[in-house]
Amino acid sequence: MLEIPGKACGPCYFCCKVLEIEEMKKTAGKLCEHCVTTGGCGIYATRPQVCRDYHCQWKEDRGLPATMRPDKVGTLLMDDPDSDEYHAVCDPEKPFSWRNPLIFKHLVLEAKAGRMVVAKAGLRAWRIYADGHWQESA
Repeated sequence: MLEIPGKACGPCYFCCKVLEIEEMKKTAGKLCEHCVTTGGCGIYATRPQVCRDYHCQWKEDRGLPATMRPDKVGTLLMDDPDSDEYHAVCDPEKPFSWRNPLIFKHLVLEAKAGRMVVAKAGLRAWRIYADGHWQESA
């Protein structure tokens, strides 16, 4: 992946907190024990494959502005690797961060483009529809 100017992780380590990593028995919302909070991974060279395979949508999409960096809006945007769903992953302590107007507008646009859009926070999930409505999943 080519680096996009101005799109480095820098001090952001939001993915190290909100994502569940089964291989490390790390739950969503708990900061990874290997996270260096000044930015980076303490075991970067030997990190699990799931971490190597992860791609931050904000870093890869030129259309997402600096104001939508995950740690600034409390929401991580990503393609689900196991389906064609588009996910907005939030910290379980702030489950409605996806309702931030910047994020919500983006999610509705993804839904309008035909994607299945799901916001997640821990064990909770909401489906976002192209007309701007949303519904919590059972």
